[in-house]
Amino acid sequence: MTKFLTPEGRKKLEEELAMRKTEMRQKIAEIIKEAKEQGDLSENAEYSEAKRQQSDNERRIMEIENDVRTSQVASFNQESNVVQMGSKVKVKCSANGGGDEQAFCIVGSNESDPLGGKISNESPIGQALMGKSAGEKMKVNTPAGEKEYTVMEVK
Repeated sequence: MTKFLTPEGRKKLEEELAMRKTEMRQKIAEIIKEAKEQGDLSENAEYSEAKRQQSDNERRIMEIENDVRTSQVASFNQESNVVQMGSKVKVKCSANGGGDEQAFCIVGSNESDPLGGKISNESPIGQALMGKSAGEKMKVNTPAGEKEYTVMEVK
């Protein structure tokens, strides 16, 4: 399955990659150098921690490189009135007799931040919203149970 990124999400990944390859690598190398100068490495907690940080950083670099290489930047038609990657959507949730309004931005799974209002196109709500337009209703099975959503606005 192809993973999608918004143009902003790709730029953010590329910036993180550049920072990890330069600033972060250099900082960790300095810490390792200082720890080595202290002598016996077998009981040097600073050295062990720096090596762990180095390993974590290199793992993240490989993840980002893979994501950038294998992901597709989703094209976004701002004039469209249907939900697509990059759309900002206002919905009304009719679960339990309530009428809470929520706003979401549809993004790729790498960019999702539900607490920040960014939901993945692969999430249950994201999948249900894709291709819908204002006024349409849909039922979504969420971890909290089935909820009914009405699309109020698509930007």
